[in-house]
Amino acid sequence: MQITSEALERAIEQLARLPGTGRKSAQRIAMHLLKQNEETVFKLADSLVDLKKSVKRCSICGTITDTDPCSICSNPKRKNGKICVVEEFQDVYIIEKTNEFRGRYHVLGGVISPLENIGPDNLRIQELTRRVGQSDEEIQEVILALNPDAEGEATSYYINKLLRPLDIEVTRIAYGIPMGTELEYIDEATLSRAIESRNRI
Repeated sequence: MQITSEALERAIEQLARLPGTGRKSAQRIAMHLLKQNEETVFKLADSLVDLKKSVKRCSICGTITDTDPCSICSNPKRKNGKICVVEEFQDVYIIEKTNEFRGRYHVLGGVISPLENIGPDNLRIQELTRRVGQSDEEIQEVILALNPDAEGEATSYYINKLLRPLDIEVTRIAYGIPMGTELEYIDEATLSRAIESRNRI
């Protein structure tokens, strides 16, 4: 195939590197951008450059923010003695959308995964133990909100073991059956966990 535009080809190559975007999708996006006026495309380009330059990690919780500390860590109303531990910063956004949790967060930056050579020292676990042990606010509860897979379970177990001597209540979010799902479509592991995590009604 004869390439008629090197610039278009370079744009397609870069767009195809985005997660969930194959070459055909990247080509459609590039063609769509070509049809837009300059102002629209420059606004997109500026927002991407600004994203890379302005966004940083909160030095306290590890989530992404424009200011350090982030708006959650600097909000005195969120100082209620509860820390929710999550795997990645996008998990903070998911939990915040529920408007149920009013405490603070701690982003680990991943989970323990021997197959990928990720151990406890590669995560922000020591920062968590220091934060719990030396915080100016009295931490009463650490809520583990990690994925219910082998790596999430191993990480939860490790953190629980580390925090036990600090006399902190360590809990984890309940796992179970999604609303609107029929029992016949639930796998055994999920059903078993749902029975184990049952609540009084």
